[in-house]
Amino acid sequence: MAAQALHAADPAWTDLAATHFSQLTAEWEMKMEYIVQPDGGFRFDRGDALANFARSRGMRLFGHTLVWYANEPEAFARLDERRQSFEGALRNYVTAVVGRYRGLASGWDVINEPIKDDGSGPRDSLWSRRLGQVGHFKVAFEAARAADPDAVLFTNDYHLESKPAKLASYQRLIDEVLSAGVPLTGIGCQTHLIADLPAGALTRTLKVLAGFGLPIHLSEMDVSLIHGGLFASRRDSELAQARLYGEAMEAFAALPERQQFAFTVWGLRDRDSWLTRQNAQDAPLLFDDRGQPKAAFAAVVDALRR
Repeated sequence: MAAQALHAADPAWTDLAATHFSQLTAEWEMKMEYIVQPDGGFRFDRGDALANFARSRGMRLFGHTLVWYANEPEAFARLDERRQSFEGALRNYVTAVVGRYRGLASGWDVINEPIKDDGSGPRDSLWSRRLGQVGHFKVAFEAARAADPDAVLFTNDYHLESKPAKLASYQRLIDEVLSAGVPLTGIGCQTHLIADLPAGALTRTLKVLAGFGLPIHLSEMDVSLIHGGLFASRRDSELAQARLYGEAMEAFAALPERQQFAFTVWGLRDRDSWLTRQNAQDAPLLFDDRGQPKAAFAAVVDALRR
C-alpha cells in the first residue's frame, strides 16, 4: 500500500493500514523530487517517518523510486564534472538512500518507467543521456546491490496490460540489461487500470513477465472509474472495478510462490488517491472515503480464499 508521511498522523488511517497491509510504499517522499535539494544535499525526514511507522507496526518497507525519468534534480543537471563525475554522483545518491533503509526495505524500484508511452523503445532522460540506456541501469542497480545485498531490485512500468507494443519493448529492455549482467532481480507491473480493461488482459501480462523467472511485483494498483465510457451506470463501472481487482489477485496468486513478491495498491482510501486529487468523482481503491470496504475489497478477499 502506498502512503504519504501525513497519513501516519491519522489514527483512522493507521488502524486500517495496519489491519489489512503488511508492506508500505512511499508514494513520493522517497523520490529524488523530495530527497535531493537544489544545493545537492539530501533530506530524509518524511522517508524516515514512513520507515518508522512501518517498523513500529511490523510492516515491510518498499523503496520507491531511485531513478525516474521525470525527476531531473537541478543538482544533477548542473553537476560540475571537474569536481565529481555524474556516474559517481548517482552512485553516491543510490548508496546513501538504499543504505539508509537497509534491513527494513524489502526491495526497491531502481529504474522507474523506462519505456516510452507509445512502446517505441526506452525513454530519453538525463540519466540515459549521460550514462547510456544500459549504462544507467548498470550504475544504479550495482550501487543498490552493494548498498543492500538482500533487497530485491526492480524495474517498474505501467500500461503493460493495455499496450502490447509497450510490453514488448519492456521485455526487450529487460533481456538487454540482464544480458549485460545488470543485477536486476525483480519485475514490476504498475497496474494503474481503467475499469473497462478487457477480462484476461492483466492475467496474460503477468504470465508473460513471469517468463523471466524473477519475482513479480504487482505494483501501484488502482482502477479508475472515470476514464473509459463503456458503462451504462456507475454501478456497472464499480462491478467492473471489482472484477479487475479480483482478476489481479487471482493472477498474482497463480504465479509460482517464489515469484510472488508483493501485491501493492496505490493508496488506502479513495480520498487518499492521486486520481481523486485529479477528479473528485473517481473512486479507484479498495476502501471508500470513510474507510469502509468496497466490492473491490470483497473481490480481492474472495480471490485469496480460492
